[in-house]
Amino acid sequence: MEDYKYLFKIVLIGNAGVGKTCLVRRFTQGVFPGGQGATIGVDFMIKSLIVNDTKVKLQIWDTAGQERFRSITQSYYRSAHCLILVYDVSSQPSFDSLPQWCRDIDQYAGVAISGAGRKVLKVLVGNKCDKDREIPLYIAEQFAHSKNFDLFMECSALEGENLEKLFREIAEILVVRNQEMNGSSVSRTATQTSFTNHQKAKSCFECFSN
Repeated sequence: MEDYKYLFKIVLIGNAGVGKTCLVRRFTQGVFPGGQGATIGVDFMIKSLIVNDTKVKLQIWDTAGQERFRSITQSYYRSAHCLILVYDVSSQPSFDSLPQWCRDIDQYAGVAISGAGRKVLKVLVGNKCDKDREIPLYIAEQFAHSKNFDLFMECSALEGENLEKLFREIAEILVVRNQEMNGSSVSRTATQTSFTNHQKAKSCFECFSN
């Protein structure tokens, strides 16, 4: 018998080498995989959280960033509840590639999600914030706002910084959306993590002032 109320599919995308696999393994297993090789195709791991007294299961898909796997990984966009686009704050090329990834999201996730009666949650994550940065924080914030991301956060897979917060906020937002679609009541705690268009810019980036 299933012991959870919600199952959400979260897909990580972005260039090879930005640390997607390390983010997933650090969050789900609590370890940083040293010497991690490139992902071949796709892989996934499971993590359960308690959100407002409700058990939520996150199915987190780690996709390959190499161009030769792009056609395979794009098929996973369509059924995702959340897409996390990852770049490396210490790598300008990884940030420069974000517009193309955004076009892929619009092309392969937008129509399918809209047709299913729901909107995919778009999250931008700057990984490796423990390293010397090439991407100023304000530049990433401006990009996230201009591309209508629902959430933006910088993380460190190496140090575990902000990872629990990232996935917990995602889970809370998805629970709120699901409850609203089903006409259920939404608790005050969960509601605080949902974003209206008016308050989106402030809410997305408030984690940096905490």
